[in-house]
Amino acid sequence: MRRREFITLLGGAAAAWPLAARTQQALPVIGFLNSASLDTFSRHLRAFREGLKDTGYVDGENVAIEYRWAEGQFDRLPALAGELVRRKVAVIVATGGPASALAAKAATTTIPVVFNVGEDPVRLGLVASLARPGGNVTGINFFIYELAAKRLALQRELMPAATRVAVLVNPANAAHTETLLRDVEAAARVIGLQIQTVNASTNREIDAAFAGLARERVDALFVFPDPFFISRRFQIVQLATRHAVPATYPARDFVEPGGLMSYGTDSADAWRQTGVYTGRVLRGVKPADLPVVQSSKFELVVNAQTARMLGLTVPPSLLSIADEVIE
Repeated sequence: MRRREFITLLGGAAAAWPLAARTQQALPVIGFLNSASLDTFSRHLRAFREGLKDTGYVDGENVAIEYRWAEGQFDRLPALAGELVRRKVAVIVATGGPASALAAKAATTTIPVVFNVGEDPVRLGLVASLARPGGNVTGINFFIYELAAKRLALQRELMPAATRVAVLVNPANAAHTETLLRDVEAAARVIGLQIQTVNASTNREIDAAFAGLARERVDALFVFPDPFFISRRFQIVQLATRHAVPATYPARDFVEPGGLMSYGTDSADAWRQTGVYTGRVLRGVKPADLPVVQSSKFELVVNAQTARMLGLTVPPSLLSIADEVIE
């Protein structure tokens, strides 16, 4: 190769390197904030990316995602949200419960925030109203908390002779646990059930909780919606099986590995919608102009094999309305 050609080639390559670097730096960055862990929400994260793709964004191609996982330590969320603000991300996506959304809202009034929560976002103070969120915050409400009373009624239908129901709650998520517990206690009184609260916020406490349930011989268990419990779903389901405790759950994530029954929102669809809203914000739509989306897909999942193992007969009325029956 001639010297002049070599110098020209070398100069062209050198010019290309900073161009590639600038292109990489130019990608808009999504700050992803979650109260739990990747293992807990891997299925949901795939749905979120599908929603992004529906609006034309693919991670690593024309958008970058920076993740902040609190690993169940709710007190870390404000600091993690602050990191994303200092990173100057284009949008913050707050998932894994109301605590993440509240931390993101408190951290910034300028960066758009797209939340994904199971509780009324107006009552939480995230938005002014569903139709007109106002400010820099909007998102998806998927009703996982509001469905507690309905879930309890379905449990009673499956086990009509039950009178004492233990409710498994996470005291580390106290603010939202207290609100939901009041709703469940009110619903239980209406249908004549006695509620016994059982606390657990560590793996060891979950083991101890089930040991106590076995000794006290409660009729059934009602598991609260909580990111920590989703992350420990295999442990919880295995213990419920070992101690023969009929348990109902807030999401299908528990039923697929052997849990008895769940009723809740189609969470994967809610996460896909979160991805769509994130993409729209990246395209320039202001959160104030995006009404809060309320999920309209709900699913009842029954594990008939687990029911037989527990000596339960699933009534035809439940089988007829179940979205899926696992044999």
